[in-house]
Amino acid sequence: MIETWRWFGPNDPVTLADIRQAGATGIVTALHSLPNGTVWPVEQIAAHRDMIAAAGLTWDVVESVPVHEDIKRAAPGWEDKADAWAQSIRNLAACGIGTVCYNFMPLLDWTRTDLTYPLSDGALCLRYDAVDAAVFDIHILARDGADADHRPEIVTHAADRFAKMTKPECEALTRTIIAGLPGAEESFDLDSFRSHLALYADIDATRLRANLAAFLQRVVPVAEEVGVRLGIHPDDPPFPIFGLPRVASTAEDLDHVVHMVESPANGLTFCTGSLGVRADNDLPAMLRHFGEHVNFLHLRATLREEDGISFHEAPHLLGNVDMVAVCKAALAAESAQGRKLPFRPDHGHMLAYDQRVDSTPGYPYIGRLRGLAELRGVLHTLDWLQRAE
Repeated sequence: MIETWRWFGPNDPVTLADIRQAGATGIVTALHSLPNGTVWPVEQIAAHRDMIAAAGLTWDVVESVPVHEDIKRAAPGWEDKADAWAQSIRNLAACGIGTVCYNFMPLLDWTRTDLTYPLSDGALCLRYDAVDAAVFDIHILARDGADADHRPEIVTHAADRFAKMTKPECEALTRTIIAGLPGAEESFDLDSFRSHLALYADIDATRLRANLAAFLQRVVPVAEEVGVRLGIHPDDPPFPIFGLPRVASTAEDLDHVVHMVESPANGLTFCTGSLGVRADNDLPAMLRHFGEHVNFLHLRATLREEDGISFHEAPHLLGNVDMVAVCKAALAAESAQGRKLPFRPDHGHMLAYDQRVDSTPGYPYIGRLRGLAELRGVLHTLDWLQRAE
C-alpha cells in the first residue's frame, strides 16, 4: 500500500522534510487558501505539486475539493458550482493527480467538543462528548426542538453542566464546534451558524441523498473521462448533529452512494475512525464488501465511551477498530483492484514533544509517526504471511 501523510501546506508546522523522514512517500493535501466553489487553476495546482516533488514526495491524494453548500442544498444555481467543481477535477488530472477525497456533510465537515482531552498516560487526543454537544445545541445555540434530539439523561446532564459553565468555557466550546477544525471547509460564528442552519430546515436525509445523487450524476462522468477516482468521506461523527442529516454513516448509506452512478470513478474514502464510532458498523466486513469501490483509506481507531455516543481517538491499533482485520481486508481489496491503494494515519495523539511545540490538534508529528509505524508493521507482517502461504 502507499503510505501517505496529510499536509496543510507551507504553514503546516510539520514540514515536507519531516514527512519524508517519517517514511511516507505520498502527500495528501489541498489548495486550502482557495474559497469553496472556486475553480482550482492549473498553475496553482502545478506549483503545489512541484513544491512537493522538490521535497522528494508525490502529491497522491487531494483532500479535499470542497463541495459548496449550495450543491448540498440543491439551491438555485447549484449546477454552476458543480460544473466549477468538475473543472477543478479536470485541472487536477491535467497535473497528474488522480485521487480526490470529498465529503457531503452539511456545514460542519467534522466535529469534536474537545481538542486536547487528557488520557491516563498523559497523551492528548480529540474527543466528542455527548453532554457537551447537547450543552451547545440546547443552551448555547438554543436550537428549536434540540431537546428531542438528545437522550433524556443527556439533556439532564447538559442542563447541570451548563449551569456551572463560565462564559469563557461556553465560548471555547462554541469555537471548538463551529469555528473550523483543522482541514475544515467552513468556519462560522454563532449567528452565521444559526442562519446557515436555517437553510437546512426542510432538508432531511432522503432529500440530502437525492442532492448527492444529482451532484454525482453531474461530476462523475467528468472524473471518469479524465481518469480521476473520487472517494466520499464518511460522516464524522456518523450520526445526525444539530438537526443536520447524514448520508454516509452506515453500510446501507455507502451502498446507496456507490450505486448512484455506476463508475470506477465513483468510490469511497474508507475512514475506520469515523465508521468505527458506530457499533453496528462491522468494518472488516464492510471493507470486504466495498473493496472494489475503495480509492483511499484513513486508518485510525476510535473508542466508544460508556454512554454509547461519546467517543475519543484511541491509539491506532486499539479502540473499537480491529485494525489487523481491517488491514487484511485492505490488502485483499488492493490485490483485487490490481493497484496500490493510498492510506494515511489519522488523528494521532499529541505525545511528549508534540505538546511542547506548535502542533495542530489531530495532526501532530510524533503521534502520527507512531500510528504510521504501527500500521506499517501490521501491513508488512500481513503481506509477508500472504506471500508465505
